[in-house]
Formats: sequence, C-alpha cells, structure tokens
Amino acid sequence: MNLPTRRRAPNGAAARTPGRPAPRSGKRRNYRAGSIPALLVIPAVLGLAFLVLPLAGLVLEAPWGTLLSRLADPAVLAALRLSLIAATSATGICLVLGIPLAWLLARSEFPGRRFLRALVTVPLVLPPVVGGVALLLVLGRNGLVGQYLQSWFGVSLPFTTAGVIVAEAFVAMPFLVIAVDGALRGADRRFEEAAATLGASRWRIFRKVTLPMAAPGIAAGAVLCWARALGEFGATITFAGNFPGETQTMPLAVYLALESDPQTAIVLSLVLLAVSVAVLVILRDKWIRPTS
Repeated sequence: MNLPTRRRAPNGAAARTPGRPAPRSGKRRNYRAGSIPALLVIPAVLGLAFLVLPLAGLVLEAPWGTLLSRLADPAVLAALRLSLIAATSATGICLVLGIPLAWLLARSEFPGRRFLRALVTVPLVLPPVVGGVALLLVLGRNGLVGQYLQSWFGVSLPFTTAGVIVAEAFVAMPFLVIAVDGALRGADRRFEEAAATLGASRWRIFRKVTLPMAAPGIAAGAVLCWARALGEFGATITFAGNFPGETQTMPLAVYLALESDPQTAIVLSLVLLAVSVAVLVILRDKWIRPTS
C-alpha cells in the first residue's frame, strides 16, 4: 500500500495541510493554569475587603474586657436560652415535615412536581417581613386557619413563644428540604430495588435503606436549618413580636440593644458570628471544599 507523501513547498519547507491553521509566528506567551489577570486583582481584593472588614471590625471593636459580664446579664441569657430552644424546636419540626416532603419531591412522579419544588424554595427569596405578614394572615387570631385554632382549641400563636418557633420553621425548612432532596436524588436506587426484591416493605426500605443513604444530606440540612432559625429576625418580629423573656431572640435583642447599649449589641453579634463560623466549620467538607 502506498502511503501519501508529505508535500513540500518549492523552497523545501513543508507545505501546510489544507484545513489546518498555520503556526503563529512571533513570541509565544507562557500561560500558567490558575494565574489571575492583573485587571481582576484589584476588584477581587476590594470584594474580599468588603466582605471581611465588617466582620473584622466587629471583632476589633468588641468589649473583650467586659465580655463575660455582659453575657451573664439575665436579659442576654434569657434571649440566648430562648433562641436555642426555639431554633432547636423549629429544626425538629422541619425534620418531621421536611424529610417526607423532600422524599416526595425526589422519588415521586406527579403533575406539577417542578412547580411544587419551586414553591418550596420561595421562603428562601421571600423577604422575611413578608413571610411574617403571611403567617399573620393565615395563623393569626382572625386568619384563615388561626380563627379555627382559637375557637376550637383555644390556641393562639401570634406573639407567643410558639409563634417564634413557627416563624423560624417557616423560613428555615427550605434549607433542609433542598439538602435532603439533593441527597435522595443522588443516592443509588439499586440498593432500594434490591431490598424490594428481598421482600422488604416500602416503610422498611425507607427506614433501613433510604434514610441511611441520605443521612449526610439530612445532617447538613439540619445544621443549616438550625443556623437559619437561630438568626431569623424579620418573620419573628412581625409574627411573634419582641417581648423580653417570651419572644425576644438573639437577633431581636441585638436590634433592641443598639438603641440603648451598643456594647451589648456587639457582644450578642459576636455570639451569632461564632455560631455562623462553627456551622461553616462543621459543613466545610460538604459545602466549601473545592471539587477536583
């Protein structure tokens, strides 16, 4: 078999193959992967300063000498205790209601599923104050559901500790649902199918196979849910009010302290900042570790 010979130009140089671009003449610039263009350095540094400097200022301006004494103040302890109880209770409600909802979105096929998934995420982008107003219209004493809770069971949620828990659960549940939904959709369903072929019931498959596979997503969603509930402000003050010892959580105490005692507001803000950093440390492997 005769192989095609390479054509040569009249001057002896190899002729360019048709369709292949000619090599560029001149100096070739060296490119290193990960190098940053000079024009992006200044905006990147300004963006970093914009995000970090306020947090650094909070730490630098904190009254470290009186930190412990301010944290021991009865009003501060009451707000901290209520915040922890309400956030934990709201997270429990989100786990009970959110895991089945996430399973429904991830494993069921029905008309309007995509719309329902989008609807679940609305509280993420909804202004918290609007969420509080919506809760008042539905669960208030004269609301669509609240009027029956009041007349049938004598239960009134607005401006109570229970109202704080409801408001926090409303704004925090989407974080749990999204995390669990993603974990369920990414899980290998062959294990569930194998359990079904062995005669396991759907409920047993859910408890013994599905939940263990989605456990990392559930844990991450629960931590995010708890942190979001702990920092909730707008829906809480709108739906539950700001009554010390009953509905005043840490963010509300910060807002109130800014008017009378800014140093205490800084101390309370430091506590919330420490909680946020702790959440990021806990979730570092799942949420902020770069992918290879």
